[in-house]
Amino acid sequence: MRQYINMQKFRAFRFKLRTNSRQRTKMAQIAGCKRVVHNKALFLQNERLRKGDKLLSYEDSCKLLTQWRHSEVTHFLADAPTHPLQQALKDLDRAFKNFLAGRAKYPRFKKKGRSDSFRYPDPKQFKIDSANSRIFLPKIGWRRFRKSREIEGRAKQVTVSKSGDDWFVSIQTEQEVDIPEPQSNSAVGMDLGVKTFATLSDGTRYSPEISFSKFEKRIAREQRNLARKKKFSRKWTQQVTKIQNLYRRVFNKRLDFQHKTSTFICKNHAFVIVEDLNVKSMSASASGTVENPGKNVKAKSGLNRSILRQGWSSFVTQLKYKVESAGGFFMAVPAHNTSNKCSKCGFISKDNRTSQAKFVCIQCNHSENADLNAARNIHAAGLAVLASGESYIFSAKLEPTVSTITRKSFVQPESPCFS
Repeated sequence: MRQYINMQKFRAFRFKLRTNSRQRTKMAQIAGCKRVVHNKALFLQNERLRKGDKLLSYEDSCKLLTQWRHSEVTHFLADAPTHPLQQALKDLDRAFKNFLAGRAKYPRFKKKGRSDSFRYPDPKQFKIDSANSRIFLPKIGWRRFRKSREIEGRAKQVTVSKSGDDWFVSIQTEQEVDIPEPQSNSAVGMDLGVKTFATLSDGTRYSPEISFSKFEKRIAREQRNLARKKKFSRKWTQQVTKIQNLYRRVFNKRLDFQHKTSTFICKNHAFVIVEDLNVKSMSASASGTVENPGKNVKAKSGLNRSILRQGWSSFVTQLKYKVESAGGFFMAVPAHNTSNKCSKCGFISKDNRTSQAKFVCIQCNHSENADLNAARNIHAAGLAVLASGESYIFSAKLEPTVSTITRKSFVQPESPCFS
């Protein structure tokens, strides 16, 4: 029998803020102060490393922040709330730890107008009036937002960010929920592609939502207009914002398609199996070096662009948490030979893949769509892992790790209902 368990569910509710020019200026100033603190602290850390000294801890950096806020040179930092500035130092400290552990690159200086945001980490620092769709933020005051859905759970922290020329508030909440029973009892394998975004083992296919192609010519035209303007002038800044808004529309269209597709899949299938793809290696450049130049560089760059436009990693991440929230199970299996293996007789050969879209087994003459054949191989591999009782940890970033199953709390039923 299935065991019912409770789990802590973290969610983020993002809404567009209704702001006037004065409040937009104030939020830009707070984001600017955060950027100054980050760059100033990073400069000091670089100097200490150059001299061979030990890196400053987060606590020591906070003591320096107090001095900076009372200094005549950086007195403007006192106009910004303290906690977002402290969060900049905490993020920098985490960035250095990730670098030293080999998980990330060396921290870099932040530029003006790039990813402007700031965070309030304590619920005591802000107030949310959900009934009137407004939020109180220190140094900013009450601000209304466009509430597109109800906020569920206890608010833990708030992040204010800028996208294009608009400001958004993201409210992270925590909620204890019971894992529900899945609405379906079927299992399905899924193959991700470029021409066909996703192909399921039951024959369902989802066409790709390449919204970027609709805006490609327009973005190129606006980029040419930007190149003719004086850098950092008023017209240049307006043109940059215009281009950012175009990219945001592309991102929103792709995100909308991914959410609708992932929601439909998790509602109709209780067990979803995908490939554990290494997107970073798949989209690596083929240019090579001067001594060893690459081959078919232009064709490979076009393929890389098509792969990255699909947003496979974000789609799989969405699918994973939605399947788990619906009470289902999620698994990623190795992608090795899923495209070259015959789903009927199991024969593996590169000659089976006669073209990008056609699969013909040279041993049993089984003919099928190549993506559908791969999806069925993925489905069979996932059921084989389930039958063996093995347990893995899912690689959320789709890095080249061991094949994965997502739920440590998974209790295998006595009589499997997955088909």
